[in-house]
Amino acid sequence: MRARVVTGGILSSIAVLVIGWQLGGQPAVTAPAQQRTTSGSGTSGTGTSGSGSTGGTSAGSTGSGTSGSSAGGSATSGTFAGDTTETQYGPVQVQITVANGKITDVTALQLTDQGGRSVQISQQAAPILRQEALQAQSAQIQSVSGATFTSEGYTTSLQSAIDKAGL
Repeated sequence: MRARVVTGGILSSIAVLVIGWQLGGQPAVTAPAQQRTTSGSGTSGTGTSGSGSTGGTSAGSTGSGTSGSSAGGSATSGTFAGDTTETQYGPVQVQITVANGKITDVTALQLTDQGGRSVQISQQAAPILRQEALQAQSAQIQSVSGATFTSEGYTTSLQSAIDKAGL
């Protein structure tokens, strides 16, 4: 019986690693403040960054990108970092890459980092959350079972990035 449990645990771990590898899981890194430009109106401006804490979130860097309008709709493109969200187990921050108004990539810049188990859970949840966000093209995604705090922080930061992109 014990051998079955151990074997099942090993197979589960391997499956999670393979899925993460196939989805192109990204390592957690931090990004500096970036610049945002707007094309079509002839103006450009510098993005903002700051810090503070309100309702569990602190302001992070904005993204860089371009936007303009066409007869077909939004033509926003660029990279946009969401606000850093503080969770019980550490900060979570994501960045989106947008091409022609469509989210083409979601990268975790920071994931929960307090305690080895928290890091492990975040690393397993991140590829699943990324795939959900790419499919939904929004922050209206399912939480990952067993990774509630990471999921909530991820979706909050994702929504912030989407707002900054103007999607």
